[in-house]
Amino acid sequence: MTTTTNPQATYAGAALDSTYPSLRNLPVFVTGGGGGIGAAIVSAFVEQGARVAFVDVAEDASRALAQQLHDAGHAAPWWRTCDVRDVAALQAAIQDAAAVLGDFSALVNNVASDDRHTLESVTPEYYDQRMAINERPAFFAIQSVVPGMRRLGGGSIINLGSTGWQTKGTGYPCYAIAKSSVNGLTRGLAKSLGQDRIRINTVSPGWVMTERQVQLWLDAEGEANLQRTQCLPDKILPADIARMVLFLASSDGAMCTAQEFKVDAGWA
Repeated sequence: MTTTTNPQATYAGAALDSTYPSLRNLPVFVTGGGGGIGAAIVSAFVEQGARVAFVDVAEDASRALAQQLHDAGHAAPWWRTCDVRDVAALQAAIQDAAAVLGDFSALVNNVASDDRHTLESVTPEYYDQRMAINERPAFFAIQSVVPGMRRLGGGSIINLGSTGWQTKGTGYPCYAIAKSSVNGLTRGLAKSLGQDRIRINTVSPGWVMTERQVQLWLDAEGEANLQRTQCLPDKILPADIARMVLFLASSDGAMCTAQEFKVDAGWA
C-alpha cells in the first residue's frame, strides 16, 4: 500500500488516499453496486484498477455509474440489472460475470434496504421479503464465489453489517434482525473457509450520508443526534466505508478474518 496526501480533500472525506497494488486487475463482485455505499465501493475498486462486476435493481443509476467511470478514463465495470430476491438470477449473474472477468478474488455483500416499518405492521410475506433482500443474498453469493476462490488459492469476502441494531435503533425491526445475522454469517464461515485461505469479515457502517439518508432522515433532530452520539464531529461519507472495504480486499488485510470492523465515527 502507498499513500499520498490530497490537499483538496476535507478531513471528513479522508485527507489520505491509499493505493493498493494488490487490487490491480483483481476480479471483484459487488451486490447493490449501483448507488449509495455500493456505488462508492464500485468506484473505489475501479479507480484501483480492479476488474469489477456489480448487480443492482436500479438500471438507470447503474448505467450512469458505469458511464461516469468510463468517461473518467477507467475501465467500465461489468454490470447487470438484478433483483437479488431471485437467488437463481443472482447466482447466474455471478457466473456470467466470472466467465468474462475470471474467478472472483473478492466479494462485497453490500445490498440492503432499510425501509421503515413497525412491529405491528409486519406480515409473514413482508418479513420474508425483508430477509430476501437483507439477509439471503449474502449467503448465496458466498456459495457462488467460493469454488472460484478455492481455485485461486484464497480470497476475501466482505459482508456489510450495521451499527443500527447495536445502538438499538428503532423503526426497522426486520432490518435489525437481518443485519444482526451478518456477524453470525461471518463468524460461522470463517473457520471452514479459512482452511482455503478465504478471509471473511464484516464492515459495519454508522450513519452514512448517502443521498437517500439525507433526503429521508437527516433533519434537525438527526443533526443533533449525530453531534451527541458520534465521537468525531464530521459526517460519514460512502467513500469512508469503501476505504475499509479496499483494505480488507487487499493483501494488506491478509491476516484479518472473522472480525467486525466498524466505521461509525465512534457512535457504537
